[in-house]
Amino acid sequence: MASRVPPAAPLKPAHNPIIWADVPDIAIIRVGKTYYMSSTTMHMSPGLPIMKSADLVNWNMASYAYDTLEDSEAFRLENGKDAYGAGSWASSIRYHDGVFHASTFTPTAGGRTHVFTTRDPERGPWKETSFEPLMNDHSLFFDDDGRVYMVWGCNKIMLTELERDLTGVKPGGVNKPIIEQVNALFGADQGGLCGEGSQLSKVDGRYYLFNIASPKTRWARSVIVHRADAIDGPYEGRIVLDDRGIAQGGLVDTPEGKWYAYLFKDNGAVGRIPYLVPVTWQDGWPVLGQDGEVPMLLDIPAGGQGASGASGIVASDEFDRPSGAPALPLAWQWNHNPEPRDWSLTRRPGYMSFVTSRVDASLPEARNTLTQRMFGPDSFATTSIDVSRMKDGDWAGLSAFQKQYGFAGVTMRGGARSLVMVSADAGQPEEIASIPLAGNTVHLKVEAQFQSAPDDARFGLDEGGAKIYGIPGAPEVARFSYSLDGKSWLPIGRPSRLAYTFPHFMGYRYALFFYSTRTPGGRVDFDYYRTGRSGGSP
Repeated sequence: MASRVPPAAPLKPAHNPIIWADVPDIAIIRVGKTYYMSSTTMHMSPGLPIMKSADLVNWNMASYAYDTLEDSEAFRLENGKDAYGAGSWASSIRYHDGVFHASTFTPTAGGRTHVFTTRDPERGPWKETSFEPLMNDHSLFFDDDGRVYMVWGCNKIMLTELERDLTGVKPGGVNKPIIEQVNALFGADQGGLCGEGSQLSKVDGRYYLFNIASPKTRWARSVIVHRADAIDGPYEGRIVLDDRGIAQGGLVDTPEGKWYAYLFKDNGAVGRIPYLVPVTWQDGWPVLGQDGEVPMLLDIPAGGQGASGASGIVASDEFDRPSGAPALPLAWQWNHNPEPRDWSLTRRPGYMSFVTSRVDASLPEARNTLTQRMFGPDSFATTSIDVSRMKDGDWAGLSAFQKQYGFAGVTMRGGARSLVMVSADAGQPEEIASIPLAGNTVHLKVEAQFQSAPDDARFGLDEGGAKIYGIPGAPEVARFSYSLDGKSWLPIGRPSRLAYTFPHFMGYRYALFFYSTRTPGGRVDFDYYRTGRSGGSP
């Protein structure tokens, strides 16, 4: 009797949010069967991250378009200046004639528009061109006739023609408003979020411009689409999605002919997290979602989605580099421009060694703070530090970093080292706990709990009758602990409240730091960095 082969288990569907971490201002393209996405990381170095995916669900870091956007006092955290919330903002990514183009703009140094190009986004190098004026929230666009444009602006959306080599604005070229007022679609209820975040696509010979906006009386990002038969208009518009503030992004199609919109949602302290929204077409208009809502389950296999909560854009690191390997995995970014002389992976092989060459008053002013995204709904990071070479006034540790930061660490005062927990959740840093430290090494842990993401099975109503998904008012906190043997963990201090605030304008990050408040020249060595979902083994 022939044996029967059991049927294959059904593939697990992907779910929203696609990435539960701070990946805002999304721009996306498909090249063959591969998808590429750019995003915003502002004052971080390197910057303008480029991510790669084969399925729209599972993403890996491919590269950064630049190592240093600008070398100035603000980006070096010198003389009381900083670039928090500045740097490079909303980007655009395109592929044209075998070349990848990633463009952005920056309000610093008088304001400029930057275009970075390469033929290989994973190996580079990226070549930079920049010019004036600053074209905010722009969409770079190569038309079929060879002409090149930027679509940009806030409420009044401009179409500006560029030189074909992207070196600047084309003299005598098109430079005109194509939409006078994005918010006009709200009728009398105008004056809310400025219509911005332009993303231009051309589908079946027609131009589709995506923007976000909101009415004055209700803060809720909505997706606005205008369409036209000619690039310079006239355009007609409509609101195509108003659901939980999920908005800003653009269209992408699959090789099989399916269409999606890649958007993001403000999700509390973890930051702005990406959602994939199915798109159908009706009467020449894109229809987003299902019955006006973004579905939680998608018609795409999940693959490895959910292993970390942040897809392939975070990474543990043992700081043990084989010969020829990059100095830092692409998951790492420095807070502002680093000082290369003050960090090393070769000074003590298998460790990240930091020294100090100046005095700083507090963590937000400290140079060479090394960061990765935190991710939800809960996550942890651990590290171990050799503090035997610290000097008086030195501070080192592991932080949940944003303006209202918290950290567990070690400080040295009067020749004695102490374990400390510090929180700035009330606006100013406060030393909550201090414990004498006799040994030279200590293990530190930060565990983060973020608000839940939307769940179709559970929602309430706000005062205006709009749906509230998840658990309104759920606490967002970081908890801190330490270990002397790497096995038994003891809590220290209290939970530090997490809040998405300005001017940082990004989700919380795990951060390794070392700074001196009295005398430069101290040193600490970080043995490892390990991250994962809370409740797992570090």
